[in-house]
Amino acid sequence: MGDYLVREQYLSKIRAGRDDTGVIKVITGMRRSGKSVIMELYAEELRRSGVPEEDIIFINFEKFEFQKIKTSEQLNDYLHQRINPDRRTYVLLDEIQDVKDWELSLSALNAEKNCDVYVTGSNSDMLSSQLATRISGRHTEIEVFPLSFSEYMEMHRYTDREKAFIEYLECGGLPGVDPSRDLRYRQDYLQGVYNTIVVKDVLRHVNVSNPTKVEAIARFLYANIGNITSKASVSEGTGIPESTVGIYMKAMEEAFLILPCDRYDMVGKKLFSTIGKYYVTDLGMRKAVLNITAGTDISKPLENLVYVELLRRGYDVRVGCYRDSEVDFLAVRYDTMEYIQVCQTLMTDDTRKREVKPLLRPKDNYAKTILTLDRFGLGNENGILIRNVLDWLME
Repeated sequence: MGDYLVREQYLSKIRAGRDDTGVIKVITGMRRSGKSVIMELYAEELRRSGVPEEDIIFINFEKFEFQKIKTSEQLNDYLHQRINPDRRTYVLLDEIQDVKDWELSLSALNAEKNCDVYVTGSNSDMLSSQLATRISGRHTEIEVFPLSFSEYMEMHRYTDREKAFIEYLECGGLPGVDPSRDLRYRQDYLQGVYNTIVVKDVLRHVNVSNPTKVEAIARFLYANIGNITSKASVSEGTGIPESTVGIYMKAMEEAFLILPCDRYDMVGKKLFSTIGKYYVTDLGMRKAVLNITAGTDISKPLENLVYVELLRRGYDVRVGCYRDSEVDFLAVRYDTMEYIQVCQTLMTDDTRKREVKPLLRPKDNYAKTILTLDRFGLGNENGILIRNVLDWLME
């Protein structure tokens, strides 16, 4: 398998469903986030465990040899010739949404009692809605994100953590981006991935061909990560009707270009239905699309990075509103919650008071943390844990 990074976080989740033939394992995530490699690593794991090669069917629909499979009928013919009904067959289908009526093939596979099925796809709504219709809920979803900071350091063999972090903010976490290459080359690669997502996973889903409106909305949201945003504000900022904005934003969420974060009223115990915040799945792609040069104000990208890491760790995340103050993130997992503030530096008294104040207001015993780039002034302050964000990211 060469020098592929073994992403155990995802492999362990896939491995947990092995031989549960009644459930289709669905691996979702933005294009080029590493889903195909994870599938290849899992197929290799099956081989090492003793599964014969003829009992593993691996189809990557983006490869030359499989591009002729365009419809469910063609896929069914291919599979029918290779599945032995008397033996357990492991079927791995990569980027299945490119096959017309693919859900019919999965329904047929699910009816085969001896097939263990795994699929990847780059549009969450298309996969979940079609599977819910055809498979009646007999599937489980595993979402893959771009490389975490610790994975980024491991993949590119960094020893200098601070240097790695600067380049991580600059390049993003898509595994195909090599930080040692020329800036223009990296940006062209990221722009190419972005264009592919817009055409294949956004425009095709809303059944239009002109990318102009999608690009205007994407640029607005990319420029306003971490800011309070509504469909009305996007409409005002782009000149696109609010109803159209809503349709396109939903398609962009489903293609993992943008990540919504709802605002939660901590006093009234309710979600705000019309306004929230938006972040991006990959900061490197954002920089390429906006053509941003490196700068010293990284507060919003830092907040974005923490948000994605919380999602990667399995938290349900919201923005917390407490009367006239705001907590950056309420991170909920199982029956526990943590309050998290993100701040580039706490070195001034005013900034420290501003960041600490919202965390002192809730009168409960949940953990409260401030993540900062500072190396000094860390520790416990009035029950609030102040931590260096790089230490936190490396956990």
